[in-house]
Amino acid sequence: MQKIYYPYEEFKDDLQTLTQKIDQPFHAILGIARGGLSMAQMLGEFYDVREVYAINTIGYNDTQKKATVEVFNIPDLASIKSVLIVDDIVDSGDTLAKVLAILNSRYSDTTFYTASLFYKKTAKITPTWYVKEPKGWIDFFWSVDLRN
Repeated sequence: MQKIYYPYEEFKDDLQTLTQKIDQPFHAILGIARGGLSMAQMLGEFYDVREVYAINTIGYNDTQKKATVEVFNIPDLASIKSVLIVDDIVDSGDTLAKVLAILNSRYSDTTFYTASLFYKKTAKITPTWYVKEPKGWIDFFWSVDLRN
């Protein structure tokens, strides 16, 4: 499998591109941990949104996809009208689909939008906004830089 290093500068440029695509208002940002956390924090700063939350998922062991996606640490979003859910990549779409199913069942009066840096056209779900399609396995800077 071809691994492609994704550096901070490209991340920053892609986040700026993403902000130009987002054309709906939202009241909170929810980062899917771990890949969406850097995005959530930076977009919170950019949009001056203080309601920045995290939700945890486990769908991979290293590069191996697990049979099911675990979702936990679900925040209380009952008082929030609209939420932007962010993740680094929508690969199979299993994680985003599961997160949306859980959140929509718990918070039926909340509107959820989704955004990712990368999106594979073969995924079972399409994010509301995305930047580009990956050309291999993405080694995000936040996953590898401290190991080098």
